[in-house]
Amino acid sequence: MSLLTFPRFLSFSFSPNTLSFGRPRSRFPLAASKGAESSAIDDSVAVLWFKHDLRIDDHPGLVAAASRHRTVIPLYVFDRRILSRFSDEMLELVLVAMEDLRESLKDQGSNLMIRFGSAEKTIREIVKEVKATTIFAEEEVEHELRKMIDTVQETLATAPLLERSPEVVMWHTPFYDIKDLKYLPPLHHDFKKLQLPITSPLGPPRLPSVEIGLDWGPVPSLADLKQFVNGNPSKSKEDWTSIKETIAEKMLLNDQIDQAEPPNTLIGGMESLKSRGSNRINLNHEQTQRKRLQKSVFVTSNGNLVGGGTNAVLNALAAYLRYLEGTGRDDWQEVHEKLRNAESRDGASFGILFGSALFLGIISRRRVYHEAIKYEKERNAGFLSPFGYSAATIAAAADAVCTMEWYWLMALKSQISDEGPFSIRIWRWNGYLIQYTVVGHEGPAVLLVHGFGAFFEHYRDNIHPVADSGKRVWAITLLGFGKSEKPNVFYSELMWAELLRDFIIQVVGEPVHLVGNSIGGYFISIVAGLWPALAKSVILINSAGNVIPEYSSVPSSKERRTSGAAWLGARLLLPFLRLRLPSIVKNCYPASYDPGVLVVLESIFSFNLSIPLNYLLKGFNEKVLFIQGVKDPISDSESKLAMLREHFAGIAIKELSAGHCPHDELPEEVNYIICDWIATIESKLLLV
Repeated sequence: MSLLTFPRFLSFSFSPNTLSFGRPRSRFPLAASKGAESSAIDDSVAVLWFKHDLRIDDHPGLVAAASRHRTVIPLYVFDRRILSRFSDEMLELVLVAMEDLRESLKDQGSNLMIRFGSAEKTIREIVKEVKATTIFAEEEVEHELRKMIDTVQETLATAPLLERSPEVVMWHTPFYDIKDLKYLPPLHHDFKKLQLPITSPLGPPRLPSVEIGLDWGPVPSLADLKQFVNGNPSKSKEDWTSIKETIAEKMLLNDQIDQAEPPNTLIGGMESLKSRGSNRINLNHEQTQRKRLQKSVFVTSNGNLVGGGTNAVLNALAAYLRYLEGTGRDDWQEVHEKLRNAESRDGASFGILFGSALFLGIISRRRVYHEAIKYEKERNAGFLSPFGYSAATIAAAADAVCTMEWYWLMALKSQISDEGPFSIRIWRWNGYLIQYTVVGHEGPAVLLVHGFGAFFEHYRDNIHPVADSGKRVWAITLLGFGKSEKPNVFYSELMWAELLRDFIIQVVGEPVHLVGNSIGGYFISIVAGLWPALAKSVILINSAGNVIPEYSSVPSSKERRTSGAAWLGARLLLPFLRLRLPSIVKNCYPASYDPGVLVVLESIFSFNLSIPLNYLLKGFNEKVLFIQGVKDPISDSESKLAMLREHFAGIAIKELSAGHCPHDELPEEVNYIICDWIATIESKLLLV
């Protein structure tokens, strides 16, 4: 592990910058919000709907509302559709942040209204009660949250007894100065050439006191909140919840393949620890087993994540940035200990420690960047070096938030643009943005999973034809590929399998026919093997993975970290992929220029494909189809097929005169095979 003792030079440097736009139906020029407080204030009432923006610092929506309305009602709605995605540790963070937000608003002479229920019904009732004319809400990129906002607006537009429908104003914190998203370059290296500056964060606005007599509502306890979120789930929902709460690695080591009911093993930490570090780094290291400090910023019971209010997170950020200086402060020493334990690879500790606070909006990305640059200037007599940052922690923080902003902009552009043959949707997994599409309205569910270096568009010639045959087809771009986010985490085959598991549970919502090409075939084999309730059948297309006769147990795993060989190998592989990928995957997005791609490439050198396909899928007798392009240049098709036939009972095999990606080379033949296979499986399921 790097101990952060020497300057690190950025691979992806960003210069400071700004951005302002809203949803096309309701725009507000928030880039001008610095001077907004001096504009005319009318006697109307506005509702500020907090979601993932739990702060008053650098909050353009709050600044805009306070500058234009005599009365502002800050509101947080505990809506199950938002909270059901959170772990218990994340719910703890929400409650602590909410208590701090309420106190911060009270210091301004305001308060925070807290309600439980659906956002659309709650906001309609409050609008009616206070006669609000405007609703301010932060722009979202996630499909389900955008649907929720649309539902709120539709509910307000059709609500009886309202004199007029209030305006819903979307806002976000401007970062880069792009006047129109259609001018956002699709490639990151073209974007860097613009050298756009980053705007300065805003301070808290002066809020008008609320003179209306209102019931503000209490902040719930964690127990009450968990009871509300869980509600009264059905037995099937409980079963699926237990599936989501299992850890792939533990199940493999406990020999849980082919178990109908996975063990109810709870994930020890918040979602970010599931994938933001190497092999789930335990931040409660034995060196940190001491009584929690009174001023600790690690506010949850697990003590893994930076949380609290904005000032607490800023204090932790100051400690993080100043790691090289050392400190006598107990609270800063605790941050430094956690940093060392989380630094599985250069810069990874920032996302592990601060990712959740950024996701909840306790602190803005722009504020993090501003604090990092301010400290860099302090270290360099007011100057910024053209050669990179003077401390690895500064680089980690600045790099992370600029990368997050790039993927957020790309996600937003995909939501407001009609370009391309597919409707793009965004799903957030463990805080990261994942692209997917869905086609079809009826029939069995099918999930298409691409191989390494590809993305869901690799199935561009399969999605619509399969859907047109009476299927509902989902195609996903995995974390680290295409236009999905590429965070600085440790990537592994088990992480991607858990992502697919959660996608099936949270997005598809029912068992699927799994289709995977290359390494994607190995990922779906893990999913089917560990969580068989999620899969109706498995279709492997030139899948990675071996066949080992009489395989009976999984060896103990060793902690995997990025080696020097992996670091070097990724940098040698990248130029090759930039030259070769367009010819392998036609008409696709050249993701090899994206920030974070080198981290993903390093994972190639640490994949563990030792568990054979015949072991993973031993419970899927007569439910596995293997499509093999016999001209595959990267595998011995003849030997592999021979091993499958001899040692994989009940498997169906289709040989095609194609290479490594038959679905891309011979789409019509593969589409027919897939549709015929699914029809056969579905007919058998009807007889059960």
